[in-house]
Amino acid sequence: MADRRWQQSNIRSVPAGRRFAEEDAADEGEIRAEQKRVRRTRRRAILAVLLFVLLGAAVILLLRRYASYTTYSVEWQKDVSQGSLVGYEPFSGGLLKYSKDGVTFISGKGDELWVDTYEMKNPMIDISGECAVIADRQGISVRIYSVAGRTGSAETLRPLTRAAVSGNGTVAVIEEDSTASYICFYDKNGTELDITIKSILAGDGYPTDLSLSPDGTGLMVGYQYLSGGELSGRVVFYDFSEVGKNIPNRLVGGFDEPFTGSLIADVCCMDGTWCFAASTAGLSFFSRRNRTSPELVKQVDEADEIRTLFYNNEYVCVVLNNSASAERYRLEVYKPDGSQVLSKEFSMNYSAASVSGDYVFLFSSNEAMIVNMAGTEKFHGDLDFPVAQMRTGSVPGEFIMAGTSNVKGVRLR
Repeated sequence: MADRRWQQSNIRSVPAGRRFAEEDAADEGEIRAEQKRVRRTRRRAILAVLLFVLLGAAVILLLRRYASYTTYSVEWQKDVSQGSLVGYEPFSGGLLKYSKDGVTFISGKGDELWVDTYEMKNPMIDISGECAVIADRQGISVRIYSVAGRTGSAETLRPLTRAAVSGNGTVAVIEEDSTASYICFYDKNGTELDITIKSILAGDGYPTDLSLSPDGTGLMVGYQYLSGGELSGRVVFYDFSEVGKNIPNRLVGGFDEPFTGSLIADVCCMDGTWCFAASTAGLSFFSRRNRTSPELVKQVDEADEIRTLFYNNEYVCVVLNNSASAERYRLEVYKPDGSQVLSKEFSMNYSAASVSGDYVFLFSSNEAMIVNMAGTEKFHGDLDFPVAQMRTGSVPGEFIMAGTSNVKGVRLR
């Protein structure tokens, strides 16, 4: 009989500890592989969700930019007090409704936040940021407001023709008598400041419009004067900051050449740097980056007559009679530096226009057109009530339509 002990002598047994270690290593490898698979699956799911979100956002942006509508739905409606309505102006996310006997601040949801009463024969309004001034043209009454209500009031010594307000509530007005004009200043409480700019009508000409910079230290004035029997325009800049205190009369710049033989209708300080003037010759864009030496940066000569001018602190818009096309009108939109954003021809009869956000509104008593800055007619259709003002709403995609007796929040459909 063979020796079993010899036959088994080449069989080596694996120690238990090593066998368990190999099994543990195999288990750990499987766990790591499973963890990698889970991480890959999770990453793929996250990427899929992100791609879905991005595609959804792209679709929404494309719809907001290029989709057009002909109807709208009324999301909310609020009745407002009536009276001798003069107009509405966009103000701090809402509207200021002003008339000959008072002003009402209406929120972006149509709620009346405050009311102030006065008596004016011909009220005019100017707004800068969260401050506003209402003054009686050819009268002497001035009212100054913030979003919280009236901050001050004043009465001028002479009949006033223009009023401007800055973002801190400083007010400048043009007053006139038979021989001269005076630019006088008031603080937000209505206290007269010890600053007066006098112009002799027979020599210096007369101011037609004025505008204050948002901080109240810069003043832009448009003048008309006679030169060689021809009426021409002039734009003048003043600086009342520390920078301008050593400059005679605070006068830091004047421009005649762009306005030779033309009439200046409007001037505006859009922000702390950019300003523009509108004249019968076209649009002139200025920079106040160097406060002691303003410069003309862009002149837009308009061959066609400017029919309507309207603007905010982001865009300057003009509608011109369109002589070179079958379309009756041409809308042009510019940035504060004079670069053109949009040129669009149209023929809709309109009686008023406004710009709010990235939208231009053209409307009459029964029809409206909303155009975005890509040139898309977002809406063109009939209105269900006479509209006096339109603007963007407090919620994306919502627009506010204001009439004589109610305000509506609408969405395009």
